[in-house]
Amino acid sequence: MADKKTYYVCVAVATVWTSYDSSREIDDNATSFPVKLDKWLEQLTYTRRLELCEKNLVQTQLLLGEEVYVTEMNGKWAKIVIPSQLSSKDERGYPGWVPFHQLISQAEYFPLNKPMAVVSATIATLHLAEEALQISYQTQLPLLKEDKEWLEVQTPVGRGRIKRQDAVVVEERNRKVTKGTGDMIIAAGEQFLNLSYLWGGMSAWGYDCSGFAYATHKANGYLIPRDATDQARQGKEVGLAAIQPGDLLFFAHEKGEGSIHHVGIYYGKGKMLHSPKTGKTVELIELKGTLYEKELCAARRYY
Repeated sequence: MADKKTYYVCVAVATVWTSYDSSREIDDNATSFPVKLDKWLEQLTYTRRLELCEKNLVQTQLLLGEEVYVTEMNGKWAKIVIPSQLSSKDERGYPGWVPFHQLISQAEYFPLNKPMAVVSATIATLHLAEEALQISYQTQLPLLKEDKEWLEVQTPVGRGRIKRQDAVVVEERNRKVTKGTGDMIIAAGEQFLNLSYLWGGMSAWGYDCSGFAYATHKANGYLIPRDATDQARQGKEVGLAAIQPGDLLFFAHEKGEGSIHHVGIYYGKGKMLHSPKTGKTVELIELKGTLYEKELCAARRYY
């Protein structure tokens, strides 16, 4: 196969696996076409959810219409890199594996040179010709036309419509006309309070810690790296005594001296908004007196 070939995601959320043989039988609803995300997550017990992390099964996720480069095939699985998810793992973008049937070729779906409709609701309904599909916050689709009530969009699964109240229109993919403030980054995150953590999660069905930071920044016009370790290397370095609402806070093992393992968003007044770990939900906490207070090691500002 050529070095890379452009494809687009044709399911609501595609989970990106570490290897072509990482998914388990219980994950069939996440590797199917179409995906059945609610059913998949309902079936995952705490132990099976934890395995996604502890057995290193999942890397990240993709939203409907996102662009990937296919670099290799193994049976029904495609090895990909994701140009919109910056990573030190591969300079071309975040790497991993997805079922090939969750992708569509550039020839079959080519985003037109048009403004993009970006889902601003946590989950929106995409009305297609013969069905309705639930799609995630921050899904970006080319805008074809609009009226007072509807946005008509091009999708990898045909033309569709989204309620105008559920999306915003931006000039181009991965950009926002007016970049957001730190308070706007926080506001983007607050709507997900009590959402269950999902290792590798990058959608409104569940975020991991760095996926939560990534999505809240992307919603405000900032395309930051995918993983916490990479996020801690970029942006503007901020002294821990000078942190402001919207800054990213990083936490390391060995009381802040070891490797970075977590990221949260500073809320102000000594509080942090974050997606903590398997079995927990997005929460707003006081840092004082917690393990996080002892592990806090760095802060970065992207706004």
